[in-house]
Amino acid sequence: MSKLILITNPGSASRKYALYNGEELMAQFHFEYEGKKVVCTINDVDDGKKKIKPEIKDLNEAIKILPKILTDEQYVTGQHKLAAVVVRIVAPGDYFTEDHVVDAEYMKQLKEAEKRNPVHVPTTANEIRGIRECFEGVKIISVSDSAFHWEKPDTYKYYSFDPTIADKYEIKRYGYHGLSYAFISRYMKEHDILPEKLVAMHLGSGSSVSAILNGRAMDNSMGYTPLEGLAMSTRVGTIDAAAALNLKKALKMTSDEEFLLYLNKQCGLLGLSGISDDMREVIKARDEGDLRASNAHSIFIYRIQSYVGQMAATLGGVDALVFAGTIGERSEEIRRLVVQKMGYLGFKLDEEKNLNPEFTDRYALISTSDSKPIYIVFTDETAQMIYRAQQFLED
Repeated sequence: MSKLILITNPGSASRKYALYNGEELMAQFHFEYEGKKVVCTINDVDDGKKKIKPEIKDLNEAIKILPKILTDEQYVTGQHKLAAVVVRIVAPGDYFTEDHVVDAEYMKQLKEAEKRNPVHVPTTANEIRGIRECFEGVKIISVSDSAFHWEKPDTYKYYSFDPTIADKYEIKRYGYHGLSYAFISRYMKEHDILPEKLVAMHLGSGSSVSAILNGRAMDNSMGYTPLEGLAMSTRVGTIDAAAALNLKKALKMTSDEEFLLYLNKQCGLLGLSGISDDMREVIKARDEGDLRASNAHSIFIYRIQSYVGQMAATLGGVDALVFAGTIGERSEEIRRLVVQKMGYLGFKLDEEKNLNPEFTDRYALISTSDSKPIYIVFTDETAQMIYRAQQFLED
């Protein structure tokens, strides 16, 4: 029997929701500011788009008005009840390496996680509190973005300090973008293209690289939080701890939370270029001769190539590459430049296929005939969330 499932994806500048009937998308709801007012764009699979102006003044109130919208637009009626709300959790801590039905214990653990990661957790925590209040009696399922990575060996979980401290205070390399990589692995297996040794790149506003062995996680460039690893749109990526401490002094920041916000929101492409966190704008500025933009672009590529090499070493070789995420899926230039130095691993890009990829369902092969396979895979984290939530939705 099909069940109505609401997916929530709270962001800093918008609130996005998607309503599914089982695994079939029905409609999407996008709340954002238009001037000083909040508007909601409803994208119905059958009826197309329409914009409404809910009577709220703040994005944080979106969850409060959503039940009324679902009823007024006749998605939720007497015969069609909401079975569950599913939310992705990005949080450090062993507890959050598993999926959970939200209950009192979950909320207690979430409060502790807010202290450990005051950048990523509070927005989701506030959303969950709002869901509990506004969808009273509806099951809330929290899907872990780290669960896929937690299967990896201990070698790739620990930093190089006393493991008893790491265990006691739960300071480990949890890894993120797990929903994306889990979907990629499952999808490739279903389509009989999953190799033994896979290096996958999820490149977007947040970016990471993963080593996957026979469909199971081995390593991920992200660590305790999504801050570690590649240079990203606004995140600094890997940085020497001593350099970070001296940077904090140079910026004359006394608050740890303020400094973490700086590392997460003011660095990466934005900090390097001084222009934009959007790769398209950075490329445009580079082409116009801007040196900082050129350097930002080069560092972005260099970090990806470095981590691909690291993941290949982890796997003892690599049989295939996958590009996913907004940048990985859309930018032929980024794919071309990343693969440019992958010849030593046996990879060669077909220029025409890269420019005009021919998709079979959600994937395209863009390598030459004498190369190991290079794929573009359109990842779907929402589909993976629904897939994982099914364990809690069985009658």
